[in-house]
Amino acid sequence: MKKNAWCSAGLSALVLALALGGCDGGAGEGGGDSGPGVQAPAADKVTKMIEALDRICREQTVYMVGPEKGARLAELVRAHGPSVVVECGTALGYSGLWIARELEKLGKGRLITIELDADRARQAREHFEQAGLSARVEVRTGDARELVREIREEVDFLFLDCNYANYAPCYAGLEDRLKDGALLVADNVGIGAVGMKDYLDRVRSRHESKTEWFEIDLPWGKRDAMEVTIFRKAAR
Repeated sequence: MKKNAWCSAGLSALVLALALGGCDGGAGEGGGDSGPGVQAPAADKVTKMIEALDRICREQTVYMVGPEKGARLAELVRAHGPSVVVECGTALGYSGLWIARELEKLGKGRLITIELDADRARQAREHFEQAGLSARVEVRTGDARELVREIREEVDFLFLDCNYANYAPCYAGLEDRLKDGALLVADNVGIGAVGMKDYLDRVRSRHESKTEWFEIDLPWGKRDAMEVTIFRKAAR
């Protein structure tokens, strides 16, 4: 989503406290024993970090995909099995955690995520580190419209979650590096369709594309959509 809400200076410390001790008790997703001397499974650490960021984002109106779209995003990553994922719009790393967790489960792939705001990029790096996923993620700081042009690897999954007007230029800047059959996922297609019309017109007219709707429960919206597109080089 649009990244125009600011967190407090102590956000990372608060997120860490919530992730390590403020979430519901029990063994979590990984199961098994807990307590002193027992290291939480990586999946459990990620789940707790996602839950902590979910709470903070709701309380401080930091826009995020939310659990409904996050689960679908993870499902798409899992099914596609990408080697290189590019995310335009990191914010605090909420959606990146959903993506990187699936890459870790797959045992391959990495996420290049781009954030304009340096402080948010710093916090996101800390969150990936605390979740045990930093080896799967590279956070780059700057204007995504420019930084995507510096990516030299072939990309097989693109997630657009930045300012709506930037969807088309981010896509255009990366188009030459997209593999045939790459999956393109654009967030906020329900609430932001007007602002990203140039992007939607382009992918819908040239590629196999569908709009997936979600009932969500976020302070800023109750219904939204993602555009899921299969990129074909021959259709450019």
